[in-house]
Amino acid sequence: MSTAPLLSAVVFWLTAWAFNEWLVRQHFRSHAFQRIARAVVPLLFGVTLLVLWEGIVRGFNVPSVLLPPPSAIWQRLVTSLPTLWADFRQTFLKSVITGYILGCGLGFVVAILIDRSPFLQKGLLPLGNFVSALPVIGVAPIMVMWFGFDWQSKVAVVVIMTFFPMLVNTVAGLAAASHMERDLMRTYAANWWQTLVKLRLPAAWPFIFNALKINSTLALIGAIVAEFFGTPIVGMGFRISTEVGRMNVDMVWAEIAVAALAGSIFYGVVALAERAVTFWHPSVRGGQA
Repeated sequence: MSTAPLLSAVVFWLTAWAFNEWLVRQHFRSHAFQRIARAVVPLLFGVTLLVLWEGIVRGFNVPSVLLPPPSAIWQRLVTSLPTLWADFRQTFLKSVITGYILGCGLGFVVAILIDRSPFLQKGLLPLGNFVSALPVIGVAPIMVMWFGFDWQSKVAVVVIMTFFPMLVNTVAGLAAASHMERDLMRTYAANWWQTLVKLRLPAAWPFIFNALKINSTLALIGAIVAEFFGTPIVGMGFRISTEVGRMNVDMVWAEIAVAALAGSIFYGVVALAERAVTFWHPSVRGGQA
């Protein structure tokens, strides 16, 4: 056991904790400084976790096969950029993005059709709830058998995982407008399409963006898990399953780091779009205060 790395990590953690405690209690007059302070707090907290991780692993001499230090993971990231980029392109750019767009788009369109048809609402929604409960590890092998080992089968899995959250949330959002608001639109002689565009869709945007944010993480999880059941020799899921067998745990963590970063950025982009579209909603206005 080496005490120097462990003590250094603990000292850094205590110092960063005290600074964060001081920073969150400050109220800067400048709006720019306030926003910077809000960004620094989670960033410093994340760095503190990495430093603690490094200190604990090196202090207790944890084998790298069990848990590599962040420095080793970073070194693997830097030295394996071509491989990581190829995996990212195969999994995220091809499978996740394509499946996300198709699944969310189809879910939105079918939700509009269900809203127009009480029969579909009573017949399709219960079926949708049943299918959405199916485990991805059960669906993925079937999609690989149907669509092959390349990224098309992963797109099919992502479509299944993202379709029904969008469907259910959009249907709920279209019902969010009150009867008084709908009666007011009828007094203006608005038809169904005009009522949908002017009233019901704006009221449904918070529900729709809720589904988009949920699906931004589900799509990545579905694509990676689907690659465990068959894929060409490229992809995040393929690399994770292969490198675990080779005991290259630092490469596994490098893939996890890339996936986490991509998923966080994807979620952040959707959240920024939500703030731009639903700026009128109380939750957004409250967050800007």
